[in-house]
Amino acid sequence: MKPVALFPLAAAVALANISTFAHADNSDLEARIADLEARLAAAEMRDSQPVEPNTTTVNERLDTLERKASSGEGLSLNGYARSGLLIGEDAKSISGGPYVTPAGPLGGAVGRLGNEPDTYVNLMFNLRKQLDSGARSLFRVAIADSVTTSNDWTANESELNVRQVYVELDQLPSFTGAFADAAIWAGKRIDRETFDIHWLDSDVVFLAGTGAGIYDVKPTANWRTNFSVYGRSFSDFPVGDPRNPGSGDTDSLIATSNNYVGNWQFMVNAISAADNDERLTQSSDTAADNGAHGMVAYHGDSFFGLADGNFKAALLYGQGLGAEVKRLGSNGDLLDDAQTARLAVYGTTYLSPTWRIAPALLAETSEDRFSQGDSYRWITANARIANELTRNFEMQYELSYQYMDLDPEGYQNRNAVSGEFAKFTIAPTFKLDVGGFWKRPEVRAFASYTDWSRELNGYDTQDAFGNDNFTGGQWSFGVQAETFF
Repeated sequence: MKPVALFPLAAAVALANISTFAHADNSDLEARIADLEARLAAAEMRDSQPVEPNTTTVNERLDTLERKASSGEGLSLNGYARSGLLIGEDAKSISGGPYVTPAGPLGGAVGRLGNEPDTYVNLMFNLRKQLDSGARSLFRVAIADSVTTSNDWTANESELNVRQVYVELDQLPSFTGAFADAAIWAGKRIDRETFDIHWLDSDVVFLAGTGAGIYDVKPTANWRTNFSVYGRSFSDFPVGDPRNPGSGDTDSLIATSNNYVGNWQFMVNAISAADNDERLTQSSDTAADNGAHGMVAYHGDSFFGLADGNFKAALLYGQGLGAEVKRLGSNGDLLDDAQTARLAVYGTTYLSPTWRIAPALLAETSEDRFSQGDSYRWITANARIANELTRNFEMQYELSYQYMDLDPEGYQNRNAVSGEFAKFTIAPTFKLDVGGFWKRPEVRAFASYTDWSRELNGYDTQDAFGNDNFTGGQWSFGVQAETFF
């Protein structure tokens, strides 16, 4: 805009103002005209200045968006949930769950299909960031809840819990050599390398607590190793005079070295709980204040070398506080002489284009666990089978068997028993798309028949076995939704 063009406009505006506000004094009009002239001059100056190019080009913006998409930057949600009804022959809710048998408190799980009476949810909220340097961060919060009531409002029964809160950093530019791909973390978490037998709802090994560690250190091309220290709390256990006990507490500290060489995994754990040996035990034996634990596992990329699929096999051994071989460092009642060995095996494969199978075996033997001379032996064999009938419908079947020989030596007034448990389930199942054991969500109905040796009803007066309407040889029915994402 040329300067000469501004004067007619300014004059016109000034005349209009004079005509409209004739009653205003001259000084007020002059101030208004001066202000208008200044604003027009500023506009002219802006128009005459060259436009600077945008420093963020379209390509740079696209690169940033593509990087965020490929790295999963931003807020995300994943988790697991199930909810359903489990009804007995008398049209009332009955006891159930993978740990319903007398061997259950020892980790002796049975098949879960058509055997779960609860609503359970575990949700993980993740916030991921990545810098231009490539450095990445993960902040995770996980909440979980479990109830057995069928009501919609369950505040009185809720066990809502913040299960994980931690930060993890990886791809740090200052990490080089063996640490180039390493990730460091701190906070409250479930260890990344935990793995389970889904059909039994049983972890093979479960490491969790509050602490810090480092993943993915690579001393050689074929050797990957993790190191961590976790803390767990032992609280309000009895100490002092048995006739008038006080209350004690301590921390269970677990130092872990977890190593991967090819398909093999070698895990070693040292556990310490200072002053836990002062705990008063029911058997008057000495509780452990330390322990050791080890696991050798193989993660196969075929079905035992026989067909396409996968399998995992693990052998675990623990002593003292390590004799709880699944949930590491979680049981302070273990004796100093406690010993446990466990075997876990499972796999998945297709028998034909429309039939698939997932067999599993879980077995454990332990002695001097809670009372000198006690012994616990159990073994579970399970098979989940599915027949894919349409793209969205399949029939699922599960056969589960457990044998147990339990001699608690009077611990918690339990009695020595031996016997068998068996369950058969048929479950019509709807899915978005069939094609494997890991596709969810699933909506299913089911019918299960369970039976067990009558001797098992006398193991513990506090457990479900032998209670009214739960004595074996009976059918149960229900519906369930299950998903993970």
